[in-house]
Amino acid sequence: MLSLAGLLLTLALFPILVLAIYLDSPGPIFFRQRRAGGFKYVDGRCEFTTFEMLKFRTMRPDAEKFTGAVLAAEDDPRITRVGKILRKMRLDELPQLWNVLVGDMTLVGPRPERPELFRNLALAVPFFEERLRDVKPGITGLAQINLGYTGKAPAGSPVMLHRNALLNPYRIPEAEGADADDARTKLLYDVAYVASLEHFWTYLCVELLIIVRTPWVMLRGLGR
Repeated sequence: MLSLAGLLLTLALFPILVLAIYLDSPGPIFFRQRRAGGFKYVDGRCEFTTFEMLKFRTMRPDAEKFTGAVLAAEDDPRITRVGKILRKMRLDELPQLWNVLVGDMTLVGPRPERPELFRNLALAVPFFEERLRDVKPGITGLAQINLGYTGKAPAGSPVMLHRNALLNPYRIPEAEGADADDARTKLLYDVAYVASLEHFWTYLCVELLIIVRTPWVMLRGLGR
């Protein structure tokens, strides 16, 4: 019901966003991408369930032609001018209300990663896969209202008190600025959200906090 209401409320924005995307970078308007929707253990192996996630396209049509699957970085040159605005205000995620409507996602939950990247992150970050154990991925979440678009913690945020444990904890020179740093930070918030599901009242408080704060994050353009 909420995803349907969200689609109806934002539908007037779609023609404006579609036109802006096409004029800035001719090509597909929507971006479809396989994402990991959860996992299960089969014969001791971790297997992912996947689904096709919808987004407004924010990168050049040939963004991964020469690189393959890579995480978007801050000031990524592949992102278009309109794409930067969409990401900053999180408007590129609006089509995922359809994914919620058909049951692939939920409004609030850990963000789904691409399966090929999920595997690498699970190898690099202990317990990374636990963020989606028996929990559907969401459009917004505790990490999304506290961190930047890529998962980077803002300067001065409480989580940065633990930066020595989160950012290159083994002090490997070649690992400076690795994707695992942001994933490790997001994992803290995702696990905290999953823990809130243990009791109804903690779940309700955290869920309402995320739903109320998400539009504020979007309007202020706190995404990166």
